Amino acid sequence: MARSLTGGSFGVQGMLKEGTKHLSGLEEATFKNIEAAKQLSSCVRTSLGPNGMNKMVINHLEKLFVTNDAATIVGELEVQHPAAKLLVMASNMQEVEVGDGTNLVVVLAGELLSQAEELLKSGLHVSEIIGGYKAAEAKALASIDSLVTHTSPPAVLHDAPQLASALRSVIASKQWGNEELFAAKIAEACTIAMPADPTKFNPDNIRVAKILGSSVLGTTVVRGMCLPRSALGTIKEVQGARVAVYGIPLDSATTETKGTVLLKSAADLKNYNDSEEAALEKTIKAIRDTGVNLIVCGQAVGELALHFCEKFGILVLKCPSKFELRRICRTTGAANLVRLDPPAPDDT
Repeated sequence: MARSLTGGSFGVQGMLKEGTKHLSGLEEATFKNIEAAKQLSSCVRTSLGPNGMNKMVINHLEKLFVTNDAATIVGELEVQHPAAKLLVMASNMQEVEVGDGTNLVVVLAGELLSQAEELLKSGLHVSEIIGGYKAAEAKALASIDSLVTHTSPPAVLHDAPQLASALRSVIASKQWGNEELFAAKIAEACTIAMPADPTKFNPDNIRVAKILGSSVLGTTVVRGMCLPRSALGTIKEVQGARVAVYGIPLDSATTETKGTVLLKSAADLKNYNDSEEAALEKTIKAIRDTGVNLIVCGQAVGELALHFCEKFGILVLKCPSKFELRRICRTTGAANLVRLDPPAPDDT
């Protein structure tokens, strides 16, 4: 008995699994792809330039973004169309490689596709349009060097005033009117974090911390790491801190399995509570005996643990962000500990 291997279908549809759509030709595929790219381009077109409008985007987590940065906008839109995704990837690559010009990439690509659509409707073949664009690319690359008006020397990366003058025009496209202030502050921060080899510069070493209660004119550069959080407890300041970082709750230890404790009298209950308190106090004291006077905790801090930290003069800081914990570890040289034990000398 003969059986069809294609399930009764022929051609490309017979090769693919059931439910797959196969589109081809100008009307079915090319024009639809161009239309999707044009729609994405139109979303960010009005945000281009120093006078561009901000967009309000609410992502799948109900988080609100108000920005005119194209990389943020297209990243939070969760684009599904394959052709439009290519523009999102191009924008992300521009963000990684250059750090600016993400909006221009999307808008320029949308305009090039819009012009190509007219040429396709006029009867030109796709390969002819691609050849024309490649010729235009070669002409642009040959002419672009002649359009350069100023080139900063490599030494500018270690000179804050000169670096500020180089940054000013870039910042003006995002913060028109505040470019003088921001250029000076950003240049100062960059020169502080700049290694001897500029190619090893890490942008993550420069963070922005927002504190309510003042204006943008109160912006200042802090040498070190700044966390806009208040310390827990009454101890707010320590000098010559030795830091221990814990990625676990700072509280009484809990067992990994469930258990039952049989208490027959009030004395048993008191002894049980006292034993828990004594164990926690012993742990905190052992941590203090290693010289630690600042604990950064990534999870909950129990009231009893905070009491013993106050008793032994330890400042406690809660930092729920795992990314901030990593930065604290990188800044202080501490290790992220996963057990509530006294840290080794190399862990602080």
